[in-house]
Amino acid sequence: MDSGDTDSVKTYLLNLQDHICAELARTDGGPQFREDTWLRPQGGGGRTRILTDGTVFEQAGVGFSHVYGEQLPPSASALRPELVGRSFQVMGMSLVIHPRNPYVPTAHCNVRFFVADTPGQAPLWWFGGGFDLTPYYGFEEDAVHWHSVARQVCAPFGADWYARFKRWCDEYFFIRHRGEARGIGGIFFDDLNEPGCYRSFAFLRSVGDCFLAAYLPIIERRRNTPYGERERDFQLYRRGRYVEFNLVYDRGTLFGLQSGGRTESILMSLPPLVRWRYDWRPQPGTAEARLYEEFLKPRDWV
Repeated sequence: MDSGDTDSVKTYLLNLQDHICAELARTDGGPQFREDTWLRPQGGGGRTRILTDGTVFEQAGVGFSHVYGEQLPPSASALRPELVGRSFQVMGMSLVIHPRNPYVPTAHCNVRFFVADTPGQAPLWWFGGGFDLTPYYGFEEDAVHWHSVARQVCAPFGADWYARFKRWCDEYFFIRHRGEARGIGGIFFDDLNEPGCYRSFAFLRSVGDCFLAAYLPIIERRRNTPYGERERDFQLYRRGRYVEFNLVYDRGTLFGLQSGGRTESILMSLPPLVRWRYDWRPQPGTAEARLYEEFLKPRDWV
């Protein structure tokens, strides 16, 4: 493919959304996904799917969007002044899964393709995305599995790709005003074009295709773990950190809102229930304290 073959990318992303939704619905075994299609007045639109009040998933959102316009919003051009004034199109598939059981972690995955164009000049294009995990209770077995799959995703493309994109993920999903990581990371990449369009797209597909292999075994391992009000309370408290990151730092959220996307589809990443407490600290020696001490600090899991 070349950078102008957007149809191939769009077809892949729509099929990926179909596949992931089918597998999540099968795993949940309860309600099916609700689907909303939407149009953006300035150009483009999307397809949003939401599963709520499931047996496993309190909320799971899987969205596809393809939007275009005459000028990139500030969130996309602030760090790349060469993009100012260019027309653009961007397409992507993004998901956030908030499980009901506090022992099952929240998961996020995103894969996207940007093209920025100016008449008479070669288009600028790049791929981006990744997946990351946000546990409420830490299990080394789960973290090792998650990062093992992430390493396998990267291995065919370069000896340093996993280390490079793991470090990028650790740095990106960091809540600076709290001084803490959002979760245990995974892989994150942006502005990917140096291997050429064909190989960059192949890496994007590897990320998207392997997300379920990274996440579903963890769900099956933890979904029936007994829990009580203490664990549920901590889950809702930690979800507050997720909200803070997405509304303050997440570039995808900012891009969607600044570009005039559908607000309901952009904010589907937020958990349905959340709780904040003033200056709360976990008791030493508890499982809650162990999350902070051992899992919310970047480390080599594999």
